[in-house]
Amino acid sequence: MNDLELVTLEFENYFQHFEKQNYLVSKSPVGWQIDHSLKVINNIVLALKNSNPDDYKYNFNLKRSIIFFRKKIPRGIGSAPKSVRTFEKITLEDLQTQFENAKVVIKDLKELNPKSNFKHPYFGRLNLKHTRFFLVLHTKHHLAIIKDILN
Repeated sequence: MNDLELVTLEFENYFQHFEKQNYLVSKSPVGWQIDHSLKVINNIVLALKNSNPDDYKYNFNLKRSIIFFRKKIPRGIGSAPKSVRTFEKITLEDLQTQFENAKVVIKDLKELNPKSNFKHPYFGRLNLKHTRFFLVLHTKHHLAIIKDILN
């Protein structure tokens, strides 16, 4: 099992707390954190699958370099694009469906071309290796927020 599979499986431990919220930590409840993270995984893997490997060309990005080096996404600085936010009430059933889908698409990453890519709003174009690293980092970021909400 790879790192992304392992960290994604952790979400299952928090489904029962999906309605809990702590405004001192985040304006968003546990369910939103899970929903957002799963949407990111599912949407990015889809973008990678639909990408043209010939479009990938490495470009230096200072923000990406700093965050990837520190292995930590700072809180409260960025905002999630609309495509990975939910504005309706989040249900446990929806979280479970997205979770099952994420488990499947993560396995699909093994089959992709190393130059499969997607354009991140802050980090620029990421290839498969950088995308996997980002997805683990992003998932850990939201798991840490969830843990802080519950503590």
